Amino acid sequence: MDNFIARQGLTIEQQLHVNGEFEKVKKSKVVAYLLWFFLGGFGAHRFYTRDTGLGIAMIVVSIISVFLLFIPIGIWLLVDLFLIGKRVNQLNDQLEAEVISIVKAASHN
Repeated sequence: MDNFIARQGLTIEQQLHVNGEFEKVKKSKVVAYLLWFFLGGFGAHRFYTRDTGLGIAMIVVSIISVFLLFIPIGIWLLVDLFLIGKRVNQLNDQLEAEVISIVKAASHN
């Protein structure tokens, strides 16, 4: 909603510029879920959504899980299954806000 309000102050040309730049940087839920499915134990979906710290933590938990029948990483992956979509939406909102602020700053120069 904040991005919608921020866009209202832009000209049509600026809004088109925001749309073009946002399309270049936005994250895909399909890619995030594919990374979760194929490389989830290594935290690939976390790295994709810029959660580097949690991605590293997933690698550590995966290594530890080898000795615990993979139960800890399995539980984490199950929880992540339900959180990926929300995280991608949040990240895309953040990326769109960044693009809007860059376009606004460029128009003031």
